Amino acid sequence: MSDRDKTPKGQPRLGWDSGSAYDFFFSLEVLHNPDQYGLRASWAAGVRSRLPTQERKLLEEIQPYLGVPLNWIYRLPEPKDATSAIWALRQTPPAERMVNLAGYCDMEDLAVIYKQVAERRSWDNNDVKVIHEILNQHKKEKRYVSRFLKDLPKCLDWWSRPDEFGELYLSALQTFFQVFFAEEEKRIAPYLKEALDHAQMQAERLDIPDLMVELSQGVHFDESFNVSELILIPVFWSTPIVSWSKLTPDTMLFLFGARPEDASLIPGEVIPESMLRALKALADPTRLQILRYLSEGNLTPAQLSRRLRLRAPTVIHHLKTLRLAGLVHLTVDREGESSYAARLEAISGTLSHVGDFLGSEMQSEMELIEV
Repeated sequence: MSDRDKTPKGQPRLGWDSGSAYDFFFSLEVLHNPDQYGLRASWAAGVRSRLPTQERKLLEEIQPYLGVPLNWIYRLPEPKDATSAIWALRQTPPAERMVNLAGYCDMEDLAVIYKQVAERRSWDNNDVKVIHEILNQHKKEKRYVSRFLKDLPKCLDWWSRPDEFGELYLSALQTFFQVFFAEEEKRIAPYLKEALDHAQMQAERLDIPDLMVELSQGVHFDESFNVSELILIPVFWSTPIVSWSKLTPDTMLFLFGARPEDASLIPGEVIPESMLRALKALADPTRLQILRYLSEGNLTPAQLSRRLRLRAPTVIHHLKTLRLAGLVHLTVDREGESSYAARLEAISGTLSHVGDFLGSEMQSEMELIEV
């Protein structure tokens, strides 16, 4: 679905899109990187274990390199659900499936190397060297680069066998849909609609910068995306992380969280996930000290590192935990540098949610006793 809003002069035109296919691929991303999204690793492993060994191994080896093909999903036919995605891949020749998906990765120069490997049906050390250089040019963190390079030979092996990959990957997606996402798609559908409706209502009263802060749960962008159209898309599985991708030089896709605070990624979970994540984040003396500094104003990771006398990677790890818990504002400047400030209203809200949760649990127990 697509809709258009009139926006003030000087701001990009707003567009809207929605479909569970985004969550289909994001759920794969989260289940293979649970720590990055605050998901319980043992539960994620349990979901992955439902897949046959060969298909599970393929996804574990290739997911870090495929990521989420946002632009490819956007171009799917309506209703842009998991069935639409599987249908579209089935219409694509097996050898072209991987190339089509990776052609929309966030680093197009990487996609070029992958495509060359697929065409040659082989790879060598020079390919690895070029990929390493590309990662450094994109200023990726050292931890990210080392993790990326660790299993790169396995990834390139698959790229050199595109026909085999195409058949097995489609089979893996079909199985994943059958054993997990078919039911999950039904569960999250109301949340996606509610989030889209809410965002469209907020867009009527907020200008775009303020709208982006609200939908992203505290991310400020010092500079606009410098596009003429901004397409907003709700996603349940990536909450509270936001993602964006250039669809064309003048059009940007921006994905925001659609999971409310009282809902959990894990179906049937009683304890609100956002509350539990916030409490875990607060139950650490270093993170409490960070929040104390951030309550005084914006600070960069480097500035915090000097004040705390901690290594920058350690500080960044703590900041990511606080960001996942929704307890800090994140500001991104035009160079991509980040600074943080405490979200005092979110900290206060966490304490309030704990009281509401305990109160509701006690009320439920009293009702059971009376019955």
